[in-house]
Amino acid sequence: MTMYRYATVDGLRVFYREAGPKDAPAVLLLHGFPTSSHMYRDLIPLLADRYRVVAPDLPGFGFTDAPERGQFTYSFDRLAHVIDRFSEAVDLGRYALYIFDYGAPVGLRLASAHPERITALITQNGNAYEEGLSAGWNPIQCYWQEPTPENRSALRDFLTPEATQSQYAHGVADLSLIAPEAYTLDSALLSRPGNEEIQLDLFLDYRSNVALYPAFQAYFRAHRPPTLAVWGNNDPFFLPAGAEAFKRDNSEAEVHLFDTGHFALETHARVIAERIRDFLDRQLRG
Repeated sequence: MTMYRYATVDGLRVFYREAGPKDAPAVLLLHGFPTSSHMYRDLIPLLADRYRVVAPDLPGFGFTDAPERGQFTYSFDRLAHVIDRFSEAVDLGRYALYIFDYGAPVGLRLASAHPERITALITQNGNAYEEGLSAGWNPIQCYWQEPTPENRSALRDFLTPEATQSQYAHGVADLSLIAPEAYTLDSALLSRPGNEEIQLDLFLDYRSNVALYPAFQAYFRAHRPPTLAVWGNNDPFFLPAGAEAFKRDNSEAEVHLFDTGHFALETHARVIAERIRDFLDRQLRG
């Protein structure tokens, strides 16, 4: 059974989903924009018979607290700090790290700071290479280069219910596989008072993640964490080249591409779970 809990971290209530034996090897699942740990609702039960699976909501997302901007700095450094403290609060000493979208720069900050804690790395459309960035990033990159009110306002279109639904639908052959509650929940939580400005702050700060790509890649080379890429190859934001690039810094990285979009778990949860179980069984259970 999946349990729904809160942990208090630096005064924030961090919501998380947890399943599996407490003494089993752990897997920390980190979600991305514009979703929450809800994206792992199908994957968690498929792993929890053999692994302790923990999936928190980042600050500003899901059911974790979303303090006002004047009370909390919405940057990826700050998100990583909260999740680092969260991992300690729930007794995750060593863990495999599953990274997706925003979860990639958050998780890779943790891995770079604490390489001894990371038993394996699973990246599902979680980018760490510039060649993985598609032209879909162009409006956001314009904002990085010129953070004017006009360029900030132009990004509000990314926050509409239509844009959220499009992220789920793009590149998916059979739209009947997409659960409407997924994008509807995301849109409802994005529309909370003040949340739009939080998301725009994070769009601007995403440039800090690209600046850290060389450091993340140095971590891959130095520590060679066992790496599995399970990637939706029709992702409008993170290209398959970003998955293949992991092999450049770790030749033993395993890459599997699936004919689906950004939210690959919506359509391919079972087959992705099979790849993960095989990978983790070999890496963590010998």
